[in-house]
Amino acid sequence: MTVEFALNAEVRSDLGKGASRRLRRNVAMVPAVVYGGDKAPQSISLLAKELAKLLENEAAFSHVLSLNVAGTQESVLIKALQRHPAKGYVVHADFVRVVAGQKLTAHVPLHFINEASSVGVKQQGGEISHTIVEVEVACQPQDLPEFIEVDMAAVEVGQTLHLSDLKLPKGVELVALAHGNNLAVSNIHASRVKEEGAE
Repeated sequence: MTVEFALNAEVRSDLGKGASRRLRRNVAMVPAVVYGGDKAPQSISLLAKELAKLLENEAAFSHVLSLNVAGTQESVLIKALQRHPAKGYVVHADFVRVVAGQKLTAHVPLHFINEASSVGVKQQGGEISHTIVEVEVACQPQDLPEFIEVDMAAVEVGQTLHLSDLKLPKGVELVALAHGNNLAVSNIHASRVKEEGAE
């Protein structure tokens, strides 16, 4: 898999809450931390608008990013984002280093396909509910999928799809399943409008 996403960052030496606040206010920068691998955690700052542009693409969350810190390239994953409670913009970012040959864990979005044409919707008039919209996967960096497809075509009313029903790309495993949690992903239930009409 090729690295298509890149960010530029500066090393941040002025640390602490006050420094982070000044950074955000004065120069439209976002404080961030890079950790993991065999290196010490590093405090960095990113251009807010560059980060916002990157995050417009859903795939950025499940891709290995190329982070350019003062001329040094690092392969990283977005681990966590803290957002402003009212305005929604990112106020802090955590990145974890990706080490070749070492398994990583990442959150990958689910893409639901064949919903309108599924047996439960088209023939039985049911409605689809999504229980989860992303999953945590464990895999080698090169095997990290951009998303995982959930095919609803054969699902009928009253049926629930679980994690164990998902078709996973080669080399990818689900963290929840590995811990014995076979969570519900999606189901088709009878339409409420129809039920009320019947009464």
